[in-house]
This record gives sequence, structure tokens and C-alpha cells, in this order.
Amino acid sequence: METDTLVRAMDGIELHYKAVGKESVNSSSDKDMNGTPDDTFHNAPIADKSQGSTNLFDPLEDLPPGIGQYDDFHTIDWLRDISRDRMRHRHIIKKKQEGCFEKLKGAHDAWSGWVCVLLVGCAAGVCAAIVDIGATWMSDLKEGVCSEAFWLNREHCCWAANDTTFDQDGCSQWSTWPQLFGVTSEGAGSYVLSYIMYVIWALIFAVLAAMLVRVFAPYACGSGIPEIKTILSGFIIRGYLGKWTLIIKSVGMMLSVSAGLSLGKEGPFVHIASCCGNVLSHLFPKYDKNEAKKREILSAAAAAGVSVAFGAPIGGVLFSLEEVSYYFPLKTLWRSFFCALAAAFVLRSFNPFGNDHLVMFYIEYNNPWYLIELGAFILLGVFGGIWGTIFIKANIRWCRFRKTSVLGKYPIVEVLVVTLVTAVIAYPNPYTRMNTSALIKQLVSQCRPEDETALCDYQYNTTAMDMTADVVSAPLGPDAIKAIWLLFLALIFKMIITIFTFGLKVPAGLFIPSMAIGAIAGRLIGMGVEQLAYAYRSHYIFKEMCTSGHTCVTPGLYAMVGACAALGGVTRMTVSLVVIMFELTGGLQYIVPLMAAAMTAKWVGDSLHKEGIYDAHIHLNGYPYLDCKEEFVHTTLAADVMKPRHDQPLCVVAQDSMTVSDVENVLRETDHNGFPVIVSHESPFLVGFVLRRDLIIAIGNARKMHEGIVSKSMVYFTNSIPSGGASVGPEPLKLKKILDMSPVTVTDQTPMETVIDMFRKLGLRQILVTSNGRLLGIITKKDILRHIAQLENEDPASILFN
Repeated sequence: METDTLVRAMDGIELHYKAVGKESVNSSSDKDMNGTPDDTFHNAPIADKSQGSTNLFDPLEDLPPGIGQYDDFHTIDWLRDISRDRMRHRHIIKKKQEGCFEKLKGAHDAWSGWVCVLLVGCAAGVCAAIVDIGATWMSDLKEGVCSEAFWLNREHCCWAANDTTFDQDGCSQWSTWPQLFGVTSEGAGSYVLSYIMYVIWALIFAVLAAMLVRVFAPYACGSGIPEIKTILSGFIIRGYLGKWTLIIKSVGMMLSVSAGLSLGKEGPFVHIASCCGNVLSHLFPKYDKNEAKKREILSAAAAAGVSVAFGAPIGGVLFSLEEVSYYFPLKTLWRSFFCALAAAFVLRSFNPFGNDHLVMFYIEYNNPWYLIELGAFILLGVFGGIWGTIFIKANIRWCRFRKTSVLGKYPIVEVLVVTLVTAVIAYPNPYTRMNTSALIKQLVSQCRPEDETALCDYQYNTTAMDMTADVVSAPLGPDAIKAIWLLFLALIFKMIITIFTFGLKVPAGLFIPSMAIGAIAGRLIGMGVEQLAYAYRSHYIFKEMCTSGHTCVTPGLYAMVGACAALGGVTRMTVSLVVIMFELTGGLQYIVPLMAAAMTAKWVGDSLHKEGIYDAHIHLNGYPYLDCKEEFVHTTLAADVMKPRHDQPLCVVAQDSMTVSDVENVLRETDHNGFPVIVSHESPFLVGFVLRRDLIIAIGNARKMHEGIVSKSMVYFTNSIPSGGASVGPEPLKLKKILDMSPVTVTDQTPMETVIDMFRKLGLRQILVTSNGRLLGIITKKDILRHIAQLENEDPASILFN
């Protein structure tokens, strides 16, 4: 298992950190993803000062703030961070012997992880409840307002009315916009006015969402899952999980969903929960000062996001494990489950949908399914895989056009145009006008004789039928046939408009639109199979299906399976998707159809296009993400990928023959993030590795704190200085404590397949390449990604996110 590999590899690196001492464990850090990087080297004073004494000056007796931390758009070093945490933990265990107060501090350190994920789960549940309630109210605002209490949505308004009857159009206290403007007739005037108000409110909500994102939090657009995957793999994107992103994402999501765009709020819940995890981790130094440990909290937060999005705590944990997390030890699994449980409990306490469930759609039937229906379920899986591939390719092509054309300079205009087209086309069709979650609820539900919806217009023989008995199959009525045509038009419209909607500069999720497309297709196929079975109910194939007491076929089940298949085709999820679906609908007895559809969708999708939508967007944006699921089949060696090439010099730092001025010149003339330390330029044997950020901070701190450190001061990365080295000249500067003396190395003949496995399983930032102990070059994660892109005939320059 990758976790075991990582733990075993840390045993060697800890030898270096024992020499560093406890100061490196508790060193201060800059603010993480919502903060700003420390001052760069150019801001540090570099003026020459008077010569000082010849004592060896070590500015790192107390490590200055920022040592061991990371700049924006950089990759973390998992080995170093986890080793630092293990050293910190051993220090706490040792200190517990000194008294009760230290034991209390040790207990606080032990339970802080559970407290943190509890707070994250509660915060995610509260945010989800607010978003659900706000989005429902604003969606109903496009059609009318509650005259007695404007803050109530249509359903709650009609509950308060105490009317004896309630229909889909409203009740006595619910006033439509034509009624508010004095138009009481049901003619063309009322329809046109409702149409105009629907479009106006949609444009208002959309432009507000786009402006909030553009002005206050540009990172709040999209679903956020591709970026969360990249961050959890060890990449730093400061501000992406900050408090402003959390606020704007929550408000913007309510607005964009209410605008009627073909998007959902479930995917962005993962981003919102991760923002909660990042913000609350500041309260616990164990996570605030260690990027690798912080990602354990973010993995748990991602599970909480899916938990509140679908009311699926177990599915959320599996989603975090299968789809987004890069490093997932066993304790993170337990904490993720606890975090998802807390989030679901808080959301259930708010009861945002008023139906005692965490989601808007919940099936209440348990009709059996038959083996012959498995063919139709597999057909839905094939549809999901084909549709997912078409959507991914079309959406990526449109997003690439947006990035490279003038369209990308006018994001608000694009949002307005897409919203206008969506609202104008969607309003005449009731299945595109209604909220997407309400549409899925109607599609997966079972028709009963008392239902008055068009989908349930069956020609029942009511004279010979007990209205309280279970429903049986019957021929379709005229309204049901009309509803089929409207659903077909809704399917075509949603398939096209979703391609242009996902990627707009507003908060936008993809779960619900994909499920809606699959649910429509599934309902249409289900109704067709039902009528086929009813027409030939005496045939031996359908004879067992059409027994008394239930319908021959349950069309709602086909809608549920279709939703699973379409979402699986787009995201390529399998295990977590099936668990989410049966938690979402409560249909535990339908696991086999869901598994068959999800697996078929993945097989068909992978055969046509290897990437899911989130991996495709990671690739499009050039994020440095090394996918663990992909295999490297080429036969290249480390010498073919390392930088620099054989004919170019390697930028290094000598351990005891360079002055402060020499090191500063290296920092000025290069932009490398770290430098190998060698014995000397004449003898390039590897000593260790030092980070650029640590060098800048250490030299700047030494100049500020001690006047004897000048440009001509010698820099030593050793415990002692050479004989005669400190007898003349200014004070030397000792930087041994910022040196990583156990960097991971490979030989130049190591296969790249092995090198890539080391990067994936150890979470490395770089690997040094040697030959007979002599340093030859360096390989970073971006070098590997560029090499893979080049082998696949793609542009290597696209792998650069900065």
C-alpha cells in the first residue's frame, strides 16, 4: 500500500531532522492557502557592513519564521513534512513525563484532529443548509412571491396558508408576478408577463453571481473539484481555500442555481467544505504549520462536502478515497467518516427540504426488478459512457477556445448570453423550467392513480380499480405522450446547453445536470419498456413481470439507473457513485442495476476517452498533477528526463567554498526552487539539498540580526569549518540546519517507470540523479509531466501553472 511505502521511506530522512532539533519542528509558518508568501530575497538588506569577529555565526539557533514552508504555486515535500510531524509527536511524548500540564498538552494534541474534523463537519452542514434554503427561495422568486411572508418559498408559503387543496401552481397566499401586476386572467398576457419576469430574474441572478466572482473571489468559479484534487496531491494554490472564496462561493452558488442555468450546487459543496477545513485548520498548529498534515483535514472535508450534497456520508468517504485524495492513511478514513457523519447530522437538524430527508428526491417504492431488465440497464450504461465522452470532448474544446480567444476577456458577457439563451428556451417547456432537482425527483418517482402530473396520465380502468390499492400498468394517455415529447426536447436541450455552461465564471457543479440528463433518458426508456411489457403481457418473457399488485416495469427505476450511468460516464466514478446513489434514493435493493450501469458506463467511456471530466480539466489548465491511475509504458531512463542535459552546467551550491555574495548571485541569476549542495565544483559529490526559500530567509535573517555577516562572509553547510577558514576575514555563516542531508537520489540508468512510482508513492518534490556518487542532474514533478506530454505528442509547455 502507498501509505506503508511512504512511512518506510521516512525512516531514512528522519536521521537528518534529528540533527535539526526541536526548533525545526515548531518553526513558525507563513499563512497557508489564504495568506501571502514571505518577502523575497530582493527585499532583504544586502549592503556591506563592517568586518566582524571570526566566530562561526549560526543564525539558526532559533529558526526564523518561514523556514520549511512553501511559496505559492509550489509542490510540497511529503516526506519532509510528515517526518517533521513525527519528530514533533515524539517531542510531545517525551515532554509528557515532565508533569500534568505537559500531559494535558499531549492529550490536546491527540484529540485536536477529531475536534478539527468535527468543526469542519458542522461548518459544512451549516453552509449546506443555508445554500439549500437560499437557492430554493430564489428559484421560486422567478415565478412569484409569498404575499404574507416574502422570505418563504412557495412550498413553505402554502404550508402556512392552511389551504385544503394544494397544486403545483401555488395556493391562496402565493402570488405569481401577473397577479402582483394586476393581471388575473390565464390568457396570453399573463403568460408573456410571467415569461418576461422569469428571464429578468434569471439575468439578475446570473450577473450578480458573475460580478461577485470577478470582483471578490476569482477562485470561486467552477466546481472546484479539479483544483481540490491538485491541492490534495501536494500543490499550493494560495487563496483557493480562503475565507473570501468560501463566502463568495456560497452566495454565488445560490445565485447561479437560481438563475436556472444547467448546473448544480452539489459539486461545489466539496469546494465549500474544503474551504471550511482550511480556515478551521488555522486553529490547530499541528495542521496550520504542516501542509502534509493539513491535507488529511482537507480529505475529510471533501467527504463532508459530498455528504451534505447528497445526504450520503458513506458515499462521501468513498468519493474522497476514490476520486480526490492522493494520500489517504487509515486514520484519515476514520476521521473522514466522522466528519461526514457530523455534516449529515447538522444538515438533517436544519431539515432544509422539509421532508425528513437530506435530499429533494427519495424513492418510496420497492417493486422488484427482473433479470431480463438487465439488458436495458446495460443499455443505459452504454448511453452514459457515450454521452460522457461526447460531453468531455465538446466541453474541453469549448473551454480551450474560451481560453485562447477574445471570449475569455469578457466572462460576464458570456454568462449573460448563456443565461439569456437558457431562460428563453427553457421557459416554454415545463421540464426545463422547473428546478433540476425537482425534475429528477419527479422522474424517479412512481406514478399512482391519484397523481395528476402529465407523466402519470395512464388510461386506468378506475371503475374496476381500488384507488387505495397498488398501481398496475396501463396504456399511456394523451398527456403522457405529450410529456414524452417534451422530455425528449428537454434531453436534447440539456445535453447541448450543459456543454457551454460548465466552465462559466460562476460557481457551477456538474453532478445534478448529468444526473438529470441520465434520468430523462432512463425515464423515456423505462416508459417504453413498460408499454412493451404491457402490450405483450401474456408472452412468456413478460408474463412473470406483469403480475397483479405492481406495474410490469418501474419507469422511476430506469430514471435512477440512467442518472447513475450518465454521472458515471462523465466522472468515471464507480464504487462511490453506486453508494451515493443508493444513499441518495434509499433504493438498497437496486444495487445490482446501479452497479451494472456504472461499470458499463466506465468501460464504454474509458474505451472512447481515457480521462474523466475532472482529470480533463486538470490537464487543460496545466496543473502539475501526477495521476496514480495512469500507467507509464515507455522505456526512457532518468538520464533522458533530468535537467540540465549533459552539455549544460548544473546550478549548484558548494558546501564550504562560496561567500554570501556568491550565493546571492546564484539566487539572483536563477529562478530554481532549490539547489543541490556538493563538496566542491571540482569534486561534485552530493552532500544534500537546500530550498531557495530557506536560503533567502536564512541569509536575510542573518544580515538583520548580526552586523558581522557581510557579502564576503563564507557560507558553510558543515558542522565545522576547514582549518584556517575562520582565521581571517569576516564572520562565516553556518547554514547546516536548513540543509536536507538525505535527499532522494537515483542513478542515471534508473527506468523512468521506477522514478514515476517513487514520485507517486513517496510524494516527492524532486529527485537528484547521480552516477558513481557524482551529481549529474535533477528531476522535478513538472519535468515528468512535460516528458509524458512530449511522449504523447502534446505541447510540453502546457504543463506550467503559475
